[in-house]
Amino acid sequence: MQMSFRWYGPQNDSIPLKYIRQIPGVTNIVGAIYHIPVGETWPLADILALKSEIETAGLTLKTVESVNVHEDIKLGLPTRDRYIANYCATLKNLAQAGIEVVCYNFMPVFDWLRTDLAKPLPDGSTALYYDEEIIAGLKPEILVAQMEKGANGFELPGWEKKRLGEIKKLLALYKNLDEEQLFANLGYFLAGIIPTAEECGIKMAIHPDDPPWPVFGLPRIVVSRANLERIVRLVDSPFNGLALCSGALGADPRNDIPAMIRHFGAMGRLHFGHVRNIIVARPGLFYETAHKDDSGSISMYDVMKAYHDIGYTGPIRPDHGRMIWGEEGMPGYGLYDRALGAVYLHGLWDAIKKQSEGEKQ
Repeated sequence: MQMSFRWYGPQNDSIPLKYIRQIPGVTNIVGAIYHIPVGETWPLADILALKSEIETAGLTLKTVESVNVHEDIKLGLPTRDRYIANYCATLKNLAQAGIEVVCYNFMPVFDWLRTDLAKPLPDGSTALYYDEEIIAGLKPEILVAQMEKGANGFELPGWEKKRLGEIKKLLALYKNLDEEQLFANLGYFLAGIIPTAEECGIKMAIHPDDPPWPVFGLPRIVVSRANLERIVRLVDSPFNGLALCSGALGADPRNDIPAMIRHFGAMGRLHFGHVRNIIVARPGLFYETAHKDDSGSISMYDVMKAYHDIGYTGPIRPDHGRMIWGEEGMPGYGLYDRALGAVYLHGLWDAIKKQSEGEKQ
């Protein structure tokens, strides 16, 4: 298991690599190139420069999150072939830099959504918060404006401002696209990139939709075990796999996260683990909380034990953290709570490992 930490680069992230290096057990940075427009090829020189900066700090770069998928691919427009060719070229360049896993998502328009980026919690911390009832009463463009304002000058991870500036146009394009068509467009994309991924030795890991249900009438398909099963069979290759996010899928209590880890791990399709805890207060309302097992609705012990029991050796990262101790930073991506999460998850792993070794004696 490679304990990892997401970092947004020197231009976008307020956390220095030297601080991340000091988190016990964290060895791997999850990074990306952010100044290249979505759909264009990432230059090899830029990738190597990022890798060099990370390695100079005593860390490694083996996992990329995310190589974003152009909206024309999701929509199935005639221009998608050019963007798929560019995506393949990016994979080839990433392979030359030693990248082993690439995370991506296939969410229409929005990468992720929340209704509050700094919801006060009883302990004085703040956290990402989602309430479907609030969503139901908002226009998409209003929510986008509120989230950008609530970011307090920080970039919102995964969001593309240029794309969201055309939100009304995008929503109109998706008006007649349903789940089956989105599945078909994902299948077309995978058929176009997986041969290159196989050639390069890069494992593709699709991230679940966050939240895992339709939003503003947009179809969402990476939402359940049945749909994940369908996705990995769209192109039956071990390089077509999953980034299993406990918080995204766990927002729907019907999703049994440890069972999914065991199932897809046994298939060899689990390539990346995002581990975070949330509180599901009621259907459609959830918020981030501390990683500790009894702090939320998802048992981190059961999640980590499932990863251990399948013999998982890939990257895991503590996902969204609260803002604690007065820290100000990118929503969900401060240093302190994610560092606590990494150490806590590693502590669970160590205990589970020793327990397992004792049972074998």
